[in-house]
Amino acid sequence: MTSKSAAPLRSRLVEQAASDLEENRRRQQELADGITVLKQEEALLTDILSLAERYRGFADPSRLPEQLQDEPAVTKTKRTAAKSSSRRPAGSTDAAKAGAKGKSRRPLLGDLLIELLGKHHEPRLAKELRDELLEKHPDRDPTPQVVRNTLESLVAKGRIQRHKQQRTVMYTLVEKQPAG
Repeated sequence: MTSKSAAPLRSRLVEQAASDLEENRRRQQELADGITVLKQEEALLTDILSLAERYRGFADPSRLPEQLQDEPAVTKTKRTAAKSSSRRPAGSTDAAKAGAKGKSRRPLLGDLLIELLGKHHEPRLAKELRDELLEKHPDRDPTPQVVRNTLESLVAKGRIQRHKQQRTVMYTLVEKQPAG
């Protein structure tokens, strides 16, 4: 092989090596970005698990934190209540229990949504239901996601039906079958 024929080969190999090196660096950056995203997702999931642990003791797990804003936290398991009462001095009362008796409880978001769906015979969008809820119950301000989650919970319980048309999801009340 002469030096004249080796020069083009060498330049092609140098170009290929430079191209491969550039591709390798680009791929490394993609992977580093992916790792960053995964770490953020891990932190988010850890936060979600932490919140789930915090709300595990509630009697009705379908109730969301937004629905508990004005309600007293009196839902303990029997075992936890027994433990805390055994440590309490005789004759003392629990302030949460005393406050709970005087307060009237707000209806659950799911019950309000079922009530709104019952007034319509055609399927309704979650956004329409939320808008109607905000209009009729100005003291309630659930996020659109909370409304969708509550609706999906009601679907899972068989209380309402989901209707999908392409990317649109609508809901209707389940028709009660006459007792027979």
